[in-house]
Amino acid sequence: MKKFDINEFQRLSGASSKRLRHDPGQALLEKTPSASLTPEQQTTQFFNDLQGDWFGNKGWNIIAVPSQGSTPISKGDFKLLVAPYAETLSFIDAGAPARNRGGSVDQFVAALKYQQRVFNRDTGEGLHVENGMFMNLSEIVNNNNQNQPLPEYSVARSGTIPHGDSIMLLSKLPLTEAGAPDIPDISTLPPDIGSPAPLGYLDPYLVPNPEINVSNPNANLRRDLELQAGEGFEILQTQTLILDSDNAGAINNIPFIVHHANATRMQAVFWLEKVRNNNTGQEFDQLQYTQIIDLAFHLKFGQDDPTNLITWPHVTINTMVKQ
Repeated sequence: MKKFDINEFQRLSGASSKRLRHDPGQALLEKTPSASLTPEQQTTQFFNDLQGDWFGNKGWNIIAVPSQGSTPISKGDFKLLVAPYAETLSFIDAGAPARNRGGSVDQFVAALKYQQRVFNRDTGEGLHVENGMFMNLSEIVNNNNQNQPLPEYSVARSGTIPHGDSIMLLSKLPLTEAGAPDIPDISTLPPDIGSPAPLGYLDPYLVPNPEINVSNPNANLRRDLELQAGEGFEILQTQTLILDSDNAGAINNIPFIVHHANATRMQAVFWLEKVRNNNTGQEFDQLQYTQIIDLAFHLKFGQDDPTNLITWPHVTINTMVKQ
């Protein structure tokens, strides 16, 4: 069977503005073993492993914002913000499944509530607060209590943040594989700024930083795993979940955000890992993630159409451990 290639996931290959030719979520469905667990049970297992309190202080936030004095549709400059962060992330069972009544069929949605708090690792300044839910959409039955075909997207994540944004991301089934994840490269640079652009316009992305690969932050996630392996830690199993607002989801923003730096798309990849310390035999859960939000501002160079704006990937990564 064809190996699931996460490099086909458009944002992780750096092709921000292109549509996918191949659907990696469908590849997840094709690779997921079907002999032992039902789709509903596969997602339930992922939720069970996700539930609890997580902490990580290896996070990085990389975001381009309009420079002072620029306007949304100008060919202006930008400021690149790069900040290390620590994070707490808590998942709590939301209780009995919610019943969506559909007449001939009903859907039973089990959910985890989550709360995320992010702080600047150097200053302690609060950077981000988010609340939402992860939802298992797999269980659909008809009036004779017979299971129905799996919905196209079987996992959802909703969330709200005080900047004035709300998200709805959806995913295929989580993929479970033995061993460590194959975390691909990612590009934080905008894929198309138009032409002719000023010489060195994107140079802020290329300034060396000894702590983070600014243009490819996923290299830090791989480095975390390499350092662990060198100290005798082994990844026994990885569950991968890919969520995307383009999977029949959406992002809604307040007018200020829409006008000045519109968030148009969000994608998130979670690698939920079972880790063993081979020196002691102890096992623990580890969570790594990459999240990418498209921000649209500044006209592409050589363009006058006010809708033809540069897409700036806003990227956050972290490696976390369950407490």
